[in-house]
Amino acid sequence: MSTAEAMTRTQKAAAILVAMGKPSASKLLKFFKQEELKALVEGARLLRTINQADLEKIVAEFEAEFTEGAGLMDSGDRMDTIINESLTPEEVSALMGVDQPVEEERGPPPVWPEVETADPARLAAFLGEEHPQTAALVLSKLSPGAAANALLVLDKPVRNEIVKRMMSMAVIPEIATGIIEGQIRARLLAESATRDTSAGQIRVASVLNEMDKDKLDEVMQDLEQSGTPDMQALRSRLFAFEDIVQLTQKARVALFDSISTELVTLALRNATPALTEAVLSSIGARARRMIESELGQGSDSVGAQDIVRARKSIAAAAIRMAREGAFELPSAQSSAA
Repeated sequence: MSTAEAMTRTQKAAAILVAMGKPSASKLLKFFKQEELKALVEGARLLRTINQADLEKIVAEFEAEFTEGAGLMDSGDRMDTIINESLTPEEVSALMGVDQPVEEERGPPPVWPEVETADPARLAAFLGEEHPQTAALVLSKLSPGAAANALLVLDKPVRNEIVKRMMSMAVIPEIATGIIEGQIRARLLAESATRDTSAGQIRVASVLNEMDKDKLDEVMQDLEQSGTPDMQALRSRLFAFEDIVQLTQKARVALFDSISTELVTLALRNATPALTEAVLSSIGARARRMIESELGQGSDSVGAQDIVRARKSIAAAAIRMAREGAFELPSAQSSAA
């Protein structure tokens, strides 16, 4: 039993709040400071049953009439109820000084991996409509290859301004980055989700590029006759070893600069004279002599599948370098023309 004489002022205040009931007490709790609320809770936990006479004495001290019955039972539990129903879990945790598990709010997934897979032309069009500082932030979040592809599509004055801002960019506040991410989701990615078919084109192209040149041409002819859409976009992603003759001299030099003479020699086995010359004219004189010497010894001991794999490896390297912006594939050049 708690008596009025033995109670502290804090305990008496807690008793008054409990006596007022949850609706009224809830309104008052919002006016207390955090340390005051904590003291009230601790005081209420020490209370026991308060009889009517003691409750009347407490009420008289505060010059108010807040009694609601024949006394108070389990004041600590009722104070907990009022606190828990009046405050948020975070406020209760801070009040009691106890870490309570709070369900983590999960925001939307990061946009940058998806932006990197967007078509460079579409990304460049989006950036061209934005402030150069915004465009600089977006490109700074991407991989160097993806950023370079988008920059190459932009007009030179816009490109130069964006690059200058990227060089002088400081730390960007998270709130600003969040706003830009929202714009990207609402405009670039939402539009890509409904209109961008580049992902499907890449998948189909990766399959077709595994075919031999004659089979590839046959499949492409069938697709055109059946009215398949976006054929030109698909062609811009296709490249076979035999298409090397259509590359510019500069592109061929860049391509074979990173390919070993052994792989080149293997790929040129049984190649046509025109294709062989297109390749050999793109490498150094010493390497050319070595390759010509190897080819002069015949190809009887070389497996056909080894030759096919070597050619596909070089074609894959050309596709990768074109995607990175080193040069354009023949089909892309004809499309631009």
